[in-house]
Amino acid sequence: MKLRNSAYRSLNRLPFMRDAPDITPKSWLMIAILGFTWGGTFLVTEIALEGLTPFWLAAGRIGFAACLMGIIWSISGFRLFEAPPGRRAWGETILIGGLSSAIPFMLLAWGQQFVTSGFAGVSMAAVALIVLPLAHFLVPGERLSPRKGVGFIIGFAGVCVLIGGQALETTGASMEPAGRLACLGAATCYAMSSILMRRLPRVDTIGLSTVLLLIGAVLVIPLALWVEGPPPVPDTQTLVVVAVLGLIPTAAANLLRVLVVRSAGPVFMSLTNYQVPVWSVVLGATLLGEPLPASLLWAIVLILSGVGLSQYGALRRLFTRG
Repeated sequence: MKLRNSAYRSLNRLPFMRDAPDITPKSWLMIAILGFTWGGTFLVTEIALEGLTPFWLAAGRIGFAACLMGIIWSISGFRLFEAPPGRRAWGETILIGGLSSAIPFMLLAWGQQFVTSGFAGVSMAAVALIVLPLAHFLVPGERLSPRKGVGFIIGFAGVCVLIGGQALETTGASMEPAGRLACLGAATCYAMSSILMRRLPRVDTIGLSTVLLLIGAVLVIPLALWVEGPPPVPDTQTLVVVAVLGLIPTAAANLLRVLVVRSAGPVFMSLTNYQVPVWSVVLGATLLGEPLPASLLWAIVLILSGVGLSQYGALRRLFTRG
């Protein structure tokens, strides 16, 4: 029993921000999974919006995920912080809970009433630009080197290619400015929450993931009641879609996100947001019949080149180990 408990603590104990980012093959696998998962989330959200209002959609997926993670957390013994945290740590945890789920989920669900899933996915690439300068000043070990800066510029140039020119055929040329701002606002929330998450004291992975979802649920449900009134009665298809959103891109992906940010760092985590635009456009073209722009190939080349350059050191260690 003691050996099992020791192994559990070793697996779930996350590093403090003073620890250098630890980028391993598992880190690359996790961001690859997250990129594909979140890239497809925008498509599923559009389907869910046919049967639910935006704020109740956000409340449904967060509430479902919080209940599921709460059960898992109870089985693990309700572990959270390794040492009793101060008021600042609790205040930052509450803020992260709002910025990592409640606020961006509401913004994205509301914004996707006016923009396509492709544009919503493309807007997530802004997370990397926002994270980079914040991490440079706020997170030890995440200094902005010339090579890393050039890599991120190249990667974002790929995102610009994806947005511009023929790509407008995919994302739509007559999108509401408010919808665009809402999507970019969600990207800002994700970037800020990643920085704050890295700054927390040592904490249990499952515990932090669960608490963040519980905080998000406490924030979004009353707000949905206030803004949109009682929830509409969804049909069976909508319930299934909300359950899928709550289970995969919310509960499971939130757990992976916490692992990546706390171990490999927020800058490495932001590489996920270079994959999301590609997957959102590809899945939209494949499953929704949206036109596939000729600029996509060039965008993918630039995005992957930027990722490779900015994380050259991590890639070299990965293949050296292999």
